[in-house]
Amino acid sequence: MAQKKTSLKDIATKVGVSTALVSYVLNGKMKGRISEEVANRIKQVAKELNYHPNQIARSLKTNKTNSIGLLLADISNPFSSQIARIVENEADKMGYAVIIGSSDESVEKSEKIIEVFLNRQVDGLILSLPEKSEQIVADLKSKDIPFVLLDRYFPSVAANSVAIDNFSASESAVNHLLSNNYNNICIISYDTELVHLNERLRGATEQKEINSTVGKVRLGHIQEDVECAIDKFLNTEQSIDAIFFTSNLLTISGLKYLNKKKVIIPEDMGVIAFDKTDAFDLFYTSISYVNQPLNKLGREAVRLMHQAINDNTKREQIFLLAELIVRDSTSRK
Repeated sequence: MAQKKTSLKDIATKVGVSTALVSYVLNGKMKGRISEEVANRIKQVAKELNYHPNQIARSLKTNKTNSIGLLLADISNPFSSQIARIVENEADKMGYAVIIGSSDESVEKSEKIIEVFLNRQVDGLILSLPEKSEQIVADLKSKDIPFVLLDRYFPSVAANSVAIDNFSASESAVNHLLSNNYNNICIISYDTELVHLNERLRGATEQKEINSTVGKVRLGHIQEDVECAIDKFLNTEQSIDAIFFTSNLLTISGLKYLNKKKVIIPEDMGVIAFDKTDAFDLFYTSISYVNQPLNKLGREAVRLMHQAINDNTKREQIFLLAELIVRDSTSRK
């Protein structure tokens, strides 16, 4: 037989006060209005009796669950896992619990996870959606559901969003290569419709000074397509002297293959990455990279989420600046 749950009345009876007073104390509403001794006694008895508030009853009363749904592209990706931790920490400071789901770059799976979030009556959503998700965004807007787009956004649908200024970040990476006398630069990027990734590619290629070649990689064929692109670069008549990878996963695949091909970095070829990963520390040469402000990205997403929950009429689009970290992989001897 299941043990009876402790109620506010049980605590009140043991302490010798009213049920209302117990409720006020445990909800932090009586600070300074009753003696600290009584308040501490109520909290101590609640702990002894293993009291847990009825969140369902509370949510019915306040129409809030103090929870948010966080949808990420791939929780196994270092970028996603770091963002998840930051969002959890920031949300906790504001009194929200976070439920996390991973879409695996699937619109259908995204829709199912969002439905689960909404069935659990989360107060709002923080979403990093796959390509072709404009309809999801439009549907959420039409239903007046508070949400924030994180890292990825859709210019055709106005919504709260926080992302990196990917264009200027890639532009600075390529300018750094050019200033170090790398002139024949290859770019390896994703074959995608995602705006933030295409902005990285645009920032890297829209410069008159650069003589660039682009290799496109399919999301489900990263190692295979990265190797194919590098082989094409190495076999061209043009003397390739640097590669800019537009994500950390592309960089890892590229470094593995360049090492296999016995290409020495930076003597034979310069390498620069968009975003970092701890795996770079295992490579024999320190890798230059574009450092995304993940802490600020997560903090701003939670701030916008909290704002949307309390007033869903406001719209903000925030673009954060990234920082170029120069290391040995782009330093010619």
